[in-house]
Amino acid sequence: MMTPNQMLRKAKNQKGFTLIELMIVVAIIGILAAIAIPQFGQYRVRAQNRAAASDVRNITTALHGYYADHQQYPEGAASTGP
Repeated sequence: MMTPNQMLRKAKNQKGFTLIELMIVVAIIGILAAIAIPQFGQYRVRAQNRAAASDVRNITTALHGYYADHQQYPEGAASTGP
């Protein structure tokens, strides 16, 4: 059986994190995630909008090139609105 002095020495030698420390770390990670997730969503929307704008510019350039070669736009390229 261990004496009280031996138990005290063993308790002092134990290493690890307390429950409070772990809870603080989890709370900090939660706060950072709560900030980062909406920002990432906005970043994706901006990136998709810029990609769409780039695609429109590329299509416009291709249509102008087609027009320069054939003196007309390809069938279906123009809007047939009212």
